[in-house]
Order: sequence, then C-alpha cells, then structure tokens
Amino acid sequence: MLTHDVALEWITRWDRQQEHNLPDREERFTALIDAVEALGRPDPLVIDLGCGPGSLSVRLLDRLPKATVVPVDADPLLLGLGRAAYPQLTFVSADLRTSGWTELLGLDRPADAAVSTTALHWISEPDLRRVYGELASVLRPGGVLLNGDHMISDTPVLARLENALREREIERTFGADRPEEWRAWWDAIAAEPAFAALDQERTTAGVHHHGSESELMAQHVEALRDAGFTEIGTLWQRGNNRLLCAVRG
Repeated sequence: MLTHDVALEWITRWDRQQEHNLPDREERFTALIDAVEALGRPDPLVIDLGCGPGSLSVRLLDRLPKATVVPVDADPLLLGLGRAAYPQLTFVSADLRTSGWTELLGLDRPADAAVSTTALHWISEPDLRRVYGELASVLRPGGVLLNGDHMISDTPVLARLENALREREIERTFGADRPEEWRAWWDAIAAEPAFAALDQERTTAGVHHHGSESELMAQHVEALRDAGFTEIGTLWQRGNNRLLCAVRG
C-alpha cells in the first residue's frame, strides 16, 4: 500500500525534476495563484487541468483554504501519488481529450477559474480545441483560464531569443548541478516494486507522452478565441515560460 510519507517523498522528487527545464516554477505558481486570488472571491471554484500529483492544487488550497479545487488528470500513477499525499483533495480521473470529461467533475456551479501548469502542451491541436470548447461550458462568464507553460512565439527571432533567455536562467540557477530529467524520474519510479500496480495501470491506460504537440502560443490563442474566450494575453513571462490568461466571454 502506498503510504502518505512515501507519496510525499516521490512528489518532492517530482517537483525537483520539474525544475530541470523550469527553475522559476515556484515563481510561476505564485503568479498564477496571485491571479486566482485577485478575482476577489475567497471561496473560488477552481479546476486544475492535467494536475499530475497535485503540486499546484495543494498550493492553491494553502493560499485559499476556502477554495474548492478540482484536480483532474488521466495518469493513474500520478493520481495515486496525489491521493496518498493530499487527502484534502478529491482527484478526478478523466482524459481531457475525451468528449464529456467535464461531466465527471461533479461541479455544483460554474467554475470561477481553470488552471494548468506544464500540461496542455502534450495535447494535440485538434484535441486542445475540444478541451477549450468544453471548458468554456463549465466556466462562468468572466471566469478565467490560467495556463502556465512553455509557449513559443510563432516568429523565429522572438522564439530564438525567448529560448536563449530560458537557457541562461537555467545556467544561472543550477550551473553544473541541474536536477534529474523528467525521463529519469519515470524510470526510477517504474523500478520501484511499490508502484508496480499503478505503473501497470498507467501502461494499460495508454497515457504515455510522445512529445510536445501544442507548444506555439498562437495555437492556444486561436483555440481559445474559437471557444469564446476574450482578453487573451500573457500575465507573467520569463523567456518562453508564460502564464497565459483568457477570460470566458
């Protein structure tokens, strides 16, 4: 059985490896949660898209203890870690690429915000359009999407400079002591007997990632506009690491 302490240990290691390409991850978390708080409601209803083991969701609750946070992901292993580590959260197993995923959320009112960090770039552009379209149906008018991710400019000079800034930030922060890579974390957890059942469930579910598919900022902006979002823009940025905000019309 996966214990609370073991789950927290692996999530701590997860958070660290996420910084391999994102040394200012905590700063982006802070900016995102600042934006949710700035909506002005002490008890917002927030959907966490592609929540992983709940790193953002638990930080939201720490800042806004009256909030209702609904973390949703399709990965059985990451959900298993989150459920063991954070019993205060109710994780929802749902594939965002599947029509009707919002029906699994159990919402009793329209959401005030949807948030996501380093997750939606895995989704293909056609699926991303469907995700944003369905998301718009459960956000209140004036509700927001806050998506923190690496989103590349669609002009070559800006894209090159944004990437250069990101690489220099990584070099300044870590030097030669860079955290373990994403793949190394997955290899390590797959080798642990305690996770054999969850790892097998993950394989059966077919949730393995095959590379970034929606990494251009323009892809997200166009899909959001088509879904009825307005006032789309960047709230926070470090190179190509952005916090994109879109208001539901």
